[in-house]
Amino acid sequence: MTIRDFNNAIQLTNDGKLSFFFLGTGSAFTKVNFQNNVIVIKGNDHILIDCGTLCPFSFSKFNSNITDIKNILITHSHADHVGGLEEVALMNMYVTKQRPKMILTDEYKKILWNHTLRGGLSIRGEEGIRQNMNFDDYFEQIKPVKIKKAPRPFYHAGIGNIDLKIFRTKHLFSSKNNWNNCYYSVGVLIDDKVIFTSDSKCDPELIDWLCSEYKIEAIFHDCQFGQNAVHASYNELKETLTEDLKEITYLCHYSDGCETKDVTTDGFAGLVKRGVYYDL
Repeated sequence: MTIRDFNNAIQLTNDGKLSFFFLGTGSAFTKVNFQNNVIVIKGNDHILIDCGTLCPFSFSKFNSNITDIKNILITHSHADHVGGLEEVALMNMYVTKQRPKMILTDEYKKILWNHTLRGGLSIRGEEGIRQNMNFDDYFEQIKPVKIKKAPRPFYHAGIGNIDLKIFRTKHLFSSKNNWNNCYYSVGVLIDDKVIFTSDSKCDPELIDWLCSEYKIEAIFHDCQFGQNAVHASYNELKETLTEDLKEITYLCHYSDGCETKDVTTDGFAGLVKRGVYYDL
């Protein structure tokens, strides 16, 4: 993994390398580090993973426009991951006249529309004429295909040259500590070599399974530096991950004030930095 500096505006194409550009690296209520939303770029293809409340503003801070994004994947419906979607929908409806593509299952499509987007997007009115709108008026759904013989729901989809596999995570779980009883949330495996956990508890069973099935080169892992009921804590990751895994693990989704911590002393690859390109 190499780090490349940002220059002038976000580049949504490159020479074919797999790149990650974090629009933010912070947890839900951060103001300095923005929110943990990332653009994956490869050749002429790109996808935005998560679009939090501050995401459109973050684009502007990088001299860029969120309406340039053509492909989106949302991991779950907390505001720091989904709060900017209404602006994306309306800007594309009225300005670009385009529908971004969104990778999501039918199950999550219903959750996202009925519990998050419907309130602000279900009615459109022009010149006194009321129109009832639905998800498909704003976004083009790409349905991932379910992969059989996996220990939990596991789906495959692709955007051009970018291969994506989507897996359920443990986030806001019940007392049974089982992904099946959790709030709906997913992580993403990119090109069979990079894990992006999004929001997840420390879940060694999942990491071990992915690493046994795929040649993992980097992990971007959710991390809180205090004990937390719904996220992986730093101490849990430090004590659970093997030394080999820590060497390829970059920590993100941390609170403001934590960006100066040196996690390399405990064997981690580092804290994810906002506004640079991570290239493989």
